[in-house]
Amino acid sequence: MNGNRADSFLRMIRRSQRGKLKIYLGYSAGVGKTYEMLLEGRRLKEDGIDVVVGLVETHGRKETEALLEGLEVIPQRKTTYRGIEIGEMDLDAILGRRPEVVLVDELAHTNVPGGRNAKRYQDVEEILSAGIHVISTLNVQHLESLYETIERATGVRVRERIPDRVVAEADQLVNVDVTTEDLRQRLAEGKVYTKEGIDTALEHFFRQTNLEQLRELTLRELAAQIDSRRRESMDGETPSSPDQVMVCLSSRGPNSEALLRYTSRLAGRLNRNWYAVYVQTSGEGPTMIDAETQRILSNTLALAQQLGATVFTYRGDDVVKTILQFAKEYRVGHIVVGSTRGKYPFWRRLLGQVSIVERLITESEGINIVVIDTGAIRDDGTYRQSIPEPPETDWDKEAIPVKPETRLSDIKVAVWKKPIDKEEAMKELLGACCSDIPEVRDSAWAGLMERERQGGTFAGEEILMPHARIEGISRPLIALGVGKSGIRDRDTGRVAKILFLMLSPVEQLTSHVELLGMIARMCQDSQWLRDVLDAESPDEIHRIIEARQAAG
Repeated sequence: MNGNRADSFLRMIRRSQRGKLKIYLGYSAGVGKTYEMLLEGRRLKEDGIDVVVGLVETHGRKETEALLEGLEVIPQRKTTYRGIEIGEMDLDAILGRRPEVVLVDELAHTNVPGGRNAKRYQDVEEILSAGIHVISTLNVQHLESLYETIERATGVRVRERIPDRVVAEADQLVNVDVTTEDLRQRLAEGKVYTKEGIDTALEHFFRQTNLEQLRELTLRELAAQIDSRRRESMDGETPSSPDQVMVCLSSRGPNSEALLRYTSRLAGRLNRNWYAVYVQTSGEGPTMIDAETQRILSNTLALAQQLGATVFTYRGDDVVKTILQFAKEYRVGHIVVGSTRGKYPFWRRLLGQVSIVERLITESEGINIVVIDTGAIRDDGTYRQSIPEPPETDWDKEAIPVKPETRLSDIKVAVWKKPIDKEEAMKELLGACCSDIPEVRDSAWAGLMERERQGGTFAGEEILMPHARIEGISRPLIALGVGKSGIRDRDTGRVAKILFLMLSPVEQLTSHVELLGMIARMCQDSQWLRDVLDAESPDEIHRIIEARQAAG
C-alpha cells in the first residue's frame, strides 16, 4: 500500500475531535479492500496509533487472516436469530474500549433484527459521534442510487444498500482497483470464494462484462466524488446557480423509487440541491386513499429523504400549475417526471385534455423537463428496457452552492415534555424568533400559515419544517422545538418529534433554499437525531447543534 495514504489519514485523525471516516471503495468482492484496510491498520499501529479491529470478514482468505496477527480484535457479540447463532460487531464494546481508530469491514452490512441499529453504517455513525475514527470498506453496487443501474448491468438485485450521503460525507475515499482479468484469475485460484462456489461465480456475477461495467461505475463514482470535494472547497467564491433539480412524485405513480435514484444522481452530477415534490389532490387525502397506497407513498417519501432530497408536499388540484409554481419559487431548472407507456386516451384528447407530462413540456418556460419511461419497468421489478444513467456534465463554477452565513448554533430552542399541538408549537417558536422584532410577528404568522395551507415540508417521518419568506427581517431566523411526547398535527393526524421553524428575508431565496437543505442533511444523521431526542434541556441541544456544525 502507498504509505502516503496512511500518513494522510494519520495527520487527519491527530487534529480531529469528531471521528473521521475513511472508505476503501471497490467494484467487487476480491479486489483487495479488506487487505488494504488491514495494511493501513498495521501501519497506523506502527506509528503509535491505538487501533482495534471492530469487525473483519476474511472469508477464509489466508493472506487476509495473516494481516490480523498483532492487531487487537474486539470479540463479536453473539446473537441468536431464528435458532441460529450469528456473530455481530459489538458496538458497546468498541465504545467502551474507545480506541483512536477502529477497522470495520463491509459498511453496507444489515444487522440482525432486534439490535440498536438496523445497518452497520449506523453503528459506524455512532462510533464517529463518539470521537473514534473509522476505516471501512464498501463495494460500489451497495450505493442506493445505483440500484436500478446495477440490476440492469448484472441482473442482480442488491438487497443491502446504504444512502449515498455516507460516501459523500466520508473524509477520505480510496479506490481499490485490479483489472477484471486479474480478478477472475484470483477467483479461479480460490482466493475469493471457496472452491465449491467458483464455477457458479465465474458464470454469473463474475462474468467479464459484469465486472467491466461495475469497474467503470466505480471509477465514475470516484471521479464525481473527487470533483464534488474540489468544488466544495471553493464554496463562497462564486454565487450559487438558480438551476436546481426537482422530481415529481405521485401517490399512484409506478416506480417512484427509480425516479428518485435517477434524480439523486442527476443532482449530484450537476452539483445542485434537489427537491422531491408530492402534490396532494383533493381526492388523495389520508382518509380517501387505501392503506396500501398510503404505505407506498410513505416509503417513497422516506426514500427521497434518505437519498438527500428536501421533501415538500403541496395541496392543489391543478398538479401542473402547482409544480410550475414551485419551480419558479425555488429556481428549479430541471424537472424529472415519470411517464408510463402508451399515449393519452384518444377520447380525452377529443375533449381537449392532455397528460401532465405534455402540459409540463408545453407550459414550462426555460426549464428542462426530463421524462423517464417508468413503463420500462415490469410489475416484478425487471426491465423491458433501460432507464438511462444521467448524462455527464461539464462543470461550471456558477454551479457551486454558497454555504449560508447563518449558523445553526444561533437558533432558538424549546423542549416540550408534554404533548403539544403543531400550531401551538409554531406560535411559541415564532414568539422566540421575533422577541426582538415583535412588529413582524403577525405578518410572519400569516406567511407560515399560507405556506402550511399549500402543504408541508419535512425531513423524515418525525421532523416538520414549517417555513416562510417574509418582509421586515434582514437575516434568517430559525427555531427548533423537540416534543418528547409528540407534536401533533390535527389536520393530518401526523405526530412528529422535532419541528424546525424558519423565516428568511423575502429577497434572500438562495439563503432560504440552502438553509432548508442544510437542515434536511443534518436530519439525515441518525446519531444526531438520537442525541437531540435524548436531550433534556435547550442548553444540551445547543451543544449538540454546535458540535454537529463544527464537524461540518
